[in-house]
Amino acid sequence: MLGQTVSHYRVLERLGAGAMGEVYLAEDLRLGRKVALKLLPPDLTRDEAAKTRLIHEARAASLLDHPHICTVYDIEELPAGQLLLAMAYCEGETLKARLARGPLPVAEAVELACQMAEALAEAHAHGIVHRDIKPANAMVTKTGRVKLVDFGLAHLPEATVLTATGTTLGTPAYMAPEQVRGEAVDARADLWALGAVLYEMLAGRPPFGGESVQAVLYGVVHEAPEPLGRAQTGLPAALVRIVNRALAKDRLARYQQAEQMLAELRACRERLSAGGAQAASAGAARVPSIAVMPFANLSADPEQEYFCEGMTEELITALGAIEGLRVAAKASTFHLKGKDLEIRAIGDQLNVETLLEGSVRKAGDRLRITAQLVNVSDGYHLWSERYDRRLDDVFAVQDEIARAIVEKLKVKLVGPKEAPLMKRASANLEAYQLYLEGRYHFARRYKGALERAVDCFTRAIGLDPDSAPAQAGLADAYSLHGFYGLSRPSDVLPRARQAAERAVELDDSLAEAHHSLGMVHLWLDWNWEAIERGFTRALALDPKAPLTHAFYALSLGAMGRADESAREADQAKALDPLSAFVFFLSGVSNYFVCRFDRAIEDGERALALDPGSVVASFVLCLALSGAGRHDEAIEAGERIVRMTDRMPFFVAIRGTVLGAAGRRDAARQALEELRERSRRAYVAPMQLAMVHAGLGEVAEGIAVLERDASDRGGACVPGMVGSIYSGLQRDPRFGRMLRSVGYTGPWACPADAVG
Repeated sequence: MLGQTVSHYRVLERLGAGAMGEVYLAEDLRLGRKVALKLLPPDLTRDEAAKTRLIHEARAASLLDHPHICTVYDIEELPAGQLLLAMAYCEGETLKARLARGPLPVAEAVELACQMAEALAEAHAHGIVHRDIKPANAMVTKTGRVKLVDFGLAHLPEATVLTATGTTLGTPAYMAPEQVRGEAVDARADLWALGAVLYEMLAGRPPFGGESVQAVLYGVVHEAPEPLGRAQTGLPAALVRIVNRALAKDRLARYQQAEQMLAELRACRERLSAGGAQAASAGAARVPSIAVMPFANLSADPEQEYFCEGMTEELITALGAIEGLRVAAKASTFHLKGKDLEIRAIGDQLNVETLLEGSVRKAGDRLRITAQLVNVSDGYHLWSERYDRRLDDVFAVQDEIARAIVEKLKVKLVGPKEAPLMKRASANLEAYQLYLEGRYHFARRYKGALERAVDCFTRAIGLDPDSAPAQAGLADAYSLHGFYGLSRPSDVLPRARQAAERAVELDDSLAEAHHSLGMVHLWLDWNWEAIERGFTRALALDPKAPLTHAFYALSLGAMGRADESAREADQAKALDPLSAFVFFLSGVSNYFVCRFDRAIEDGERALALDPGSVVASFVLCLALSGAGRHDEAIEAGERIVRMTDRMPFFVAIRGTVLGAAGRRDAARQALEELRERSRRAYVAPMQLAMVHAGLGEVAEGIAVLERDASDRGGACVPGMVGSIYSGLQRDPRFGRMLRSVGYTGPWACPADAVG
């Protein structure tokens, strides 16, 4: 082959070979430039699938014009039937050849990973998934620039399936778990592979190895790689977290877009540039971080679980208010409760350097509380203490624990040193315990639990009418009770307003009081200025509150402000990345603005975090229906109805998606079930209207909504109106009805907003 002329290319030397063909250095005789030629080997000349794949490589790469992607010049079929691909010649060596000499310096590895992430971001923006990212497919030029090559396995949106079901394409050590299983892959498989390559650049070996291909594939799916910090000491903690997230087995736990991974890699690169790798690994400009794990209940009474959870949440709140200390959010830490995980694994998942663990034993009026602060990197205890106190000393104990953490982590306090760190919900011990129990039940968010929450908060307020947190808790419980139609909204939502306003009056500096007032305005008044005022004031007081960001995102979505809503939802997910409820709220926000694909992604993530989550199935049901995936929507609807013992709200949701799917008889059965229930107990008119809307019964649906508007039910939350009731929007009575309750914003779903 050397010295021969193929088409208008003169072959100069052989560069290498791969599964898809041999590669040569050649001279383009027409344009007088050096090129790299890939030729399908003769024994594969008659393999039409291989030919097709090579053509896809050319088509994929030719769409991309990026400094870190190898340019494709031409493709043609030779007279003998061989395929020829001409590409830009990159003078240098493959990353594989470079790694054969050992691991890379940290700064160099991060720089190359940044360039590869930039290339993937460009490819993914064009709908192209590489599917075979590995060191052999990354050329490193003499100037240190990366060029990604070999899009032979790339997946184009319009490409036909090239393999039988269950067949995997790729290189075992760099394949994502779903790729190994033969499932459909997307951009997240490329990000897994980039994580594997970055691991290898730092450790000098791939994250998964073995004596056989089967052993490697088993490791990819079932085993954790050796911790990167153990394989290579002195690495920046932030860089270790990037690799760990990229290599998450669950693709929903990985970076969802290349831009996300790229942003964190760039931040790491900047820190390295500012202080050098050694300074970065030693914690230059380090922000101390901690996760307060749920305190274990060692009491004889399992009902005391609420007390342990409440103490944990109080400590999280107190520490979260300290400047210069990053504290993992409650839902993320509670997500790991009861899971048999090593300290290091917990620290990696929560992105923290230290953990606070503890236990509570409560007997009569006596308490025994133990607490220990643990260093994630080595498991050593930085501090531990046991407190044997009277129950009424619980506030002092919590404050002592918080101060010990501040001292050990060397966090500088702002304000008088003698000022208490804990903000008491009530000075009355019994009222305080009832408040904790109320928050415990409210967090469960089902009918019986909400009723118990209302009872606990009411009793707490009876003992201490001046407890602002208890008033805010009562407002939240009443708001949710009314929204779900568990009681007549016109009965409970005014009580919610009264409690929220009282909470703000008692303590204007309490973030949760303003959050509660914003919620009341959202469900009751539809007063958009007041909604925004409540949530922005709450966030000014506590900018780290993930649920406030998430509910503000929901409100902005209801107002049709899609981009602002997305930013707030992203902030909530960043603050509480393991919270199923936060992802549910993000899904609802996306559903409100008809971004159904994003809503589905959020719902799937919520369900992965909490397989028993009713609300995750709820948002999936609606979003799947909106996206036209009716069979899946109906399946989700059936699941919700079973999980909630046929709660009317969810029977209505199921009826709505049945109607939208054309299953009219089944939808009418749901409608009749709701009517029958309404003869025995309260059923919100909005729930009947949902099913009418799904059936396309405009007059009936609007008539019911008009009744519900006067009852101040949840039907007129406009984002929900704009999606669930989209079939009613063309009737002028619909707009008049909304304006009659003070809403003048968007209520239509823009046709081009889908996805």
